[in-house]
Amino acid sequence: MNLCLVPALKARQALYLDSCWMGFTRTVEQGYQAALTWHQGSLESDDSSAAGNLPPTVKSVKWAYSTRPIYGWGDTGAEQKSTAGWLAAMPVFEPHWQVLMAHGLSTGWIECDGKRYDFHDAPSYSEKNWGGRFPSKWWWVVCNTFNNPDVALTTVGARRGILNIPGVEEDVGLIGIHWQGKFIELVPWNAAVSWEIAPWGHWKAWAKGESYEACIEATAGPDDGTVLRAPTEKQGLIPLCQDTFLGKVRLQLWRLDKHGQREGDPVLDTSSTSGALETGGGPWPATWKAQAKMQQPLKSIVQIPIDVRGIAEALPGDLLPPGL
Repeated sequence: MNLCLVPALKARQALYLDSCWMGFTRTVEQGYQAALTWHQGSLESDDSSAAGNLPPTVKSVKWAYSTRPIYGWGDTGAEQKSTAGWLAAMPVFEPHWQVLMAHGLSTGWIECDGKRYDFHDAPSYSEKNWGGRFPSKWWWVVCNTFNNPDVALTTVGARRGILNIPGVEEDVGLIGIHWQGKFIELVPWNAAVSWEIAPWGHWKAWAKGESYEACIEATAGPDDGTVLRAPTEKQGLIPLCQDTFLGKVRLQLWRLDKHGQREGDPVLDTSSTSGALETGGGPWPATWKAQAKMQQPLKSIVQIPIDVRGIAEALPGDLLPPGL
């Protein structure tokens, strides 16, 4: 009986998607809508005012899909966390960056230049960036398509601005792992986070905290990257980064004893051939070797348990910081 119901449920879901899409297109010529579990839009390429020579790969794109979240940014069923600490939700760092969903399953369709691609329970991820510009230099690795399907990885490193003070920057990074309903967060105030990242082709990051040690290594071919525009402070959107969704990613995780030593073999050792990899900004003439160093007093302040959501709900709308 259950096997017979599956096609019927998929058909009903498809009808619902199509009805939502038709209502959207009747009132919106171009644009998009994004909600917690629904995303739809219709856009046509127009780079007439954009800087840099970056010809579009498609002229038009349309999409409509629903998403079933699996992992946000925290333990399953618990209050979710602010990415990189509660200060990241305030107008302190430039830019602001928050992971909304580390892993979910999406169903719907995407249409590029009239060619439609339908998908069901496709792994998905979402984040939000806002502010005046991207970091002056950054790298990014995201993967929720490991051979262990219950694992979602988000790791990033960046040279970001502080308080919009010209020339004041810091190198920060994190490794976030969702696994078995738990969230393992290795960040500069609870772990030593380091990386070695090539301008393109090789990513390696590792972090050691009180209870866990993690190592991530990823590679991509020289022709795998797609150049994208990114926001800058003075030049607007310019070609500034490369992305691929064909990255080879390996994640290893060890538990540590009370002396900070590994307890034998990795408790998690998993790989993927469809990771999302990115490098951006610059100048980047050679491998970037760095350790995350969050400056004081911000490093101490971010460890104070502050309920940002509770404060935001209590404040009048005109007193909320931008983006909160």
